[in-house]
Amino acid sequence: MTSSDSHLTPGTAAASEMPDWEKRFRAPRVGLPEWAEDAPDRSLFVSNATGTYELYAWDRATGTQRQATDRPNGTTDGTLSPDGEWIWWFSDTDGDEFGTWVRQPFAGGPDEPATPGLEPSYPAGLAIGRDGTAVVGRSTDEDGSTIHVVRPGAAPEVVYRHRESAGVGDLSYDGTLLAIEHTEHGDAMHSALRVITLDGATVAELDDSRGGTEELGLEVLGFAPVAGDTRLLIGHQRRGRWEPMVWDVADGTEEDLAVDLPGDVSAEWYPDGSALLIAHSFEARSELWRYDLAARELVRVDTPPGTVSGATARPDGTVEYQWSSAAEPAVVRSTAGGVVLDPPGMRPPASVPVEDVWVEGPGGRIHALAQRPVGHGDGPFPTVFEIHGGPTWHDSDAFAATPAAWLDHGFAVVRVNYRGSTGYGREWTDALKHRVGLIELEDITAVREWAVSSGLADPARLVLSGGSWGGYLTLLGIGMRPDDWAVGLAAVPVADYVTAYHDEMEALKALDRTLFGGTPEEVPERFRASSPLTYVDAVKAPVHIAAGVNDPRCPIRQIDNYVDRLAARGAVHEVYRYDAGHGSLVVEERIKQVRMDLEFALKHLPQGLPR
Repeated sequence: MTSSDSHLTPGTAAASEMPDWEKRFRAPRVGLPEWAEDAPDRSLFVSNATGTYELYAWDRATGTQRQATDRPNGTTDGTLSPDGEWIWWFSDTDGDEFGTWVRQPFAGGPDEPATPGLEPSYPAGLAIGRDGTAVVGRSTDEDGSTIHVVRPGAAPEVVYRHRESAGVGDLSYDGTLLAIEHTEHGDAMHSALRVITLDGATVAELDDSRGGTEELGLEVLGFAPVAGDTRLLIGHQRRGRWEPMVWDVADGTEEDLAVDLPGDVSAEWYPDGSALLIAHSFEARSELWRYDLAARELVRVDTPPGTVSGATARPDGTVEYQWSSAAEPAVVRSTAGGVVLDPPGMRPPASVPVEDVWVEGPGGRIHALAQRPVGHGDGPFPTVFEIHGGPTWHDSDAFAATPAAWLDHGFAVVRVNYRGSTGYGREWTDALKHRVGLIELEDITAVREWAVSSGLADPARLVLSGGSWGGYLTLLGIGMRPDDWAVGLAAVPVADYVTAYHDEMEALKALDRTLFGGTPEEVPERFRASSPLTYVDAVKAPVHIAAGVNDPRCPIRQIDNYVDRLAARGAVHEVYRYDAGHGSLVVEERIKQVRMDLEFALKHLPQGLPR
């Protein structure tokens, strides 16, 4: 791979020849720029300008933008060295997430191995020191989790090793301390923290796990960006939600922050270490605040209603953030005023606002987001339940091209933040343990009943759809509740949970052991109850499955097992296998898959639909 001196350019197809739903995928877009800590004029961002998501270098002083990576399946995992001299990016094979770090000069030039001596692995975090030392987290099936210190001109040194999941948190400003997130206690959903020197000596430990049924998680948010400062910003769940706290790893003191906001709260440092940029997520929206550490004062950063998907405080005190709403496409803005990055070419068309829906469910109130198509009457509508992945994720009032495509075709869209989703407290996120999939389907079913009884959804034309964990819940749902759904659309799903466990990457094995309380051999009845393969013979709905042949998260063999069972009983189904991993970074591939789903649904739903 060689870098090229290309600028952002619009897609190749003429905008006038495209329907709006395709424009939303093809329109050039950019991610929130990352900037080098010691060279803030040097930035790195992701864009789909060439039709594939790749990394771009941006010299703010000169205005020059340069495409840094160029691979058939795209590249999004990259960062800058603190001095801004190097772009580091993770090189895998066709989306399999298994590879090594490489680097290239910021100004352009050939790639070179960034961590010579380290064999390919799954990535588990990266931190780059100011002296060129790198700390590399790795995960393999053979070794579990390892963390290596790679000093310039020296062989890599192992400073951490454990069979359970672990990864690099952050490196202190002076490069002497390393924060690690680990799950040595066996709960892959709730990390503990350890701070070590670069020769592996333990400096401090923090572990909120309590054993039994209640575990509390911790996360590394970053060391203070000041030389000699031993404060570590962390996230904790001690009050039933995510909140930030400052932990001085030298003397062990913990500074609780006076952040009285509902919902989950995260934070990062302002560059001088005097304040925190607070990211506040509540009921599918998010906003920003500035917290002054000396005055203990919280001041709101003005952002529009919707979702802030990323934000960073600049050295001049301004904040750059990426914002969108369900109706308005994403844009990178600054509190200094205006748009930070404005890609040339066509703009993605707007879509439809979301309506908040609250439904009483078996585990408490369920939050769902509903959208009604414009210009297709008053309903009831054919309706797509678009189920998010994760499961530790949540749908929000943010722009998404796939729901917008369904709306353009006359469908209503409903998205459910089922138990297991983030953003509604620790108990809600942790609720699915030992009844994996079954808990989520109870909540989806409750919202389905609301959608039908409210007159929004036509019960004869309901589509269950999702990718990853959402694809898993789709296959589970059409098997366990075959009369509820007219069509199923599953992308990169778990289909045969036992086979998936044995074939998936090691970090996901650890997560599954936490969710199920053991391996398939230790708790076979739980895996059986939660596997779509168990219910495949009950499936009535035509089902479309898309699968990446290099997927390490939802491997292809377990999907083939499920498809073989569908075929054996003559069930209506179509399968699309493509040469990528857990989804695609190629715009045309994404459009192709959405088109397949649209055509499959239009073909198999009764009564026809307006086009």
